[in-house]
Parts: sequence; C-alpha cells; structure tokens
Amino acid sequence: MDTIGITRTPTTLISNCLPILQPADFMKNNNFAVFSSGAVIGTLGGLIGLGGAEFRLPLLIGLFAFASLEAVIVNKAISLIVVASALLFRAGTIPLNALMAYWDVILNLLAGSLLGAWFGAGWAIRLRTETLYKVIAVLLLLIALLLVFAHNPTASTMPLFSGTTQVTVGVAAGFGIGVVASLLGVAGGELLIPTLVLLFGADIKLAGSLSLAVSLPTMLVGFTRYSTDQSFAVLGQNQRFVWVMATGSLCGAFLGGQLLGIVPTKILLPMLALILGVSAIKVWRHG
Repeated sequence: MDTIGITRTPTTLISNCLPILQPADFMKNNNFAVFSSGAVIGTLGGLIGLGGAEFRLPLLIGLFAFASLEAVIVNKAISLIVVASALLFRAGTIPLNALMAYWDVILNLLAGSLLGAWFGAGWAIRLRTETLYKVIAVLLLLIALLLVFAHNPTASTMPLFSGTTQVTVGVAAGFGIGVVASLLGVAGGELLIPTLVLLFGADIKLAGSLSLAVSLPTMLVGFTRYSTDQSFAVLGQNQRFVWVMATGSLCGAFLGGQLLGIVPTKILLPMLALILGVSAIKVWRHG
C-alpha cells in the first residue's frame, strides 16, 4: 500500500519507469526495416537506371515519419552516397575519360543546375511545412507522368537544337532540374537523362553517367545550402539510419541492374509511375 494512499499497479510502475517507444522511432531504429526498405527502393531505381530517391522520399515521410524538410535532407544525404558510388560502379562501362569528352555538355547543364540547386534549397527552407508537402506531392506526380511519357530507351540521338539555342535551353533546363533536385532531395536523373538524350543527342547509356556527373556537384550545392538550416541536425541525430538505408539502396540498385533484362519495360514503367502517383496522394494528404 502506498504511503500517500495511492495504489500503484505493476502497469503504472512500468509505464512510469520506461520510456514509451513511438512506432516511428521503432521503425527508425529497426536496422532490418531500414536496410530492406532501402534495398527495395534501390531495386526499383536500378530497374530504370535511377538512384531511387523519388521512391525513397515518400517512404521517409510515410513509414519513418520524418517531417517534410527533414525527409528531403535525409534523402539528399542518401542520394549523395548512392550517386557517388554509382558513378564509380559505371566507370567499367562508361570510363571517366569518356565523360570528359562531353565536358561542354556537363558545364552547360551545371551553369543552370548549380544556381537552381541553391535557390531550390532556399525556397524549401522558407516554405511552410504544409506547403512543402504539397509541392513534393505535385513534383512526384509530374515525375510519374515523365516516367510514362518521356522515359524512352529507344529515343532518337539527334539533338533538338544546336549552337546558342542549345546552350540557352541547356542552362534553363539545368536551372529547373537543380530546383526540383533540391526540393525533393533527389539526384535529378529522371529529368537529366531525357534532357541529355533529347537536347544533346547523347546515347542512353552515356546519358546515365553524364547525369550522375551533373548531379553530384548539383547535389553538393543544395546540400551546402541546407546545412545553414536547423533541420540539418536531423543527419547528426540519424547517422546510423542514413548509412544503413544508403547501404540497402546500393545493394538494391545492383540487384535492379541485374533484373533489368527480365522485367519488361512496358510493364515496369507504368507500375513505377502508379507507385509514385499513390505516394503523391499520400504525401499531399499528409500535409
């Protein structure tokens, strides 16, 4: 019997002594869940030649309950690791010196994308949380449509423009891609690859590596801009989460590349677009 006349049941004592672990915290600290989620996302990305960040972002918000800006920053950190590794992994097929032969194309897009990444990150920091959820949802939906209507591995390698017009359009396209990449924390390959193929006439395999070469410095600029916001502390608080999911994403991307010849593109792209569409709706409602 309690000395002040209050009976303490075993359940009350346990609840007073032990911290309550929220479902989201449990998921963030579950290495198997984090790794396997990254692996599934990486596999989806590997199947279409992307890093999978488009699919990772809704998962960071929905399953692991990161706030919108924190989810973008975590996604950006994981994407940086995946992109840097992918560039090295692809070096056996597309050597780095082959990329340097297209230095003018890389610089053309970077002239716009670096500026776009800085502005995009700045806008994301200033947006209200609810507004950022809405922006993310709309961009995810647009990427879903892009997968269906613009991701064509058999596209012509004849450039749409040449000369000054090509350079001008390249800078403008780079700026838009930099903004989107910063707002979503993605590498931007889903936008860069069609741009490289259609605007510059690059071969689809070469375009994949060129997009990584443009993405890496673009993402670093956005990452630097995000580091000025207090939400950047989320990385220090979730270091293990970032590395475990990044490792899973890398393993999944490798597996997805191996499965590429097995899954028909005409089935794959609509399926992935549907996943992004559903994710966009859920993120919109989350806001």
